[in-house]
Amino acid sequence: MVRQTIILPVLLATAFNVTAAPKPEAVTTLQAQWAQSATQQPFSAKRGAELWRKDGIVQKGNVVRCTTCHGEDLSQQGKHARSGKVIEPMAFSANPDRFTQIKKIKKWLKRNCKWTWGRECTAQEKGDLIEYLVSQ
Repeated sequence: MVRQTIILPVLLATAFNVTAAPKPEAVTTLQAQWAQSATQQPFSAKRGAELWRKDGIVQKGNVVRCTTCHGEDLSQQGKHARSGKVIEPMAFSANPDRFTQIKKIKKWLKRNCKWTWGRECTAQEKGDLIEYLVSQ
């Protein structure tokens, strides 16, 4: 009985071994470009998570941060603070198509960095933010 109790979970864990999905090619390509002018290597999901929660500018009396629209749980939908538009999940695990197009990644990083912090993100910030989002 003890042998079955130990072996069965090991067999199940082996049979259903789930590994993290590889980064989309678009992310790998952009991170290689950003790495040329980034100040710290490699890009860090931890730094990205800190940026995700970092206070931005004040809009209409409220401090804005990424979580304002996207929420804390990246596997869930968000809602744009101004327009009320639904935002599909940012977590790569919940929305794998999110990070497949270079043009869209650049567009939304530029727009959202300006909206949140009042400026474009640095190469380091972009790389760290994307590292965080694809790790979710």
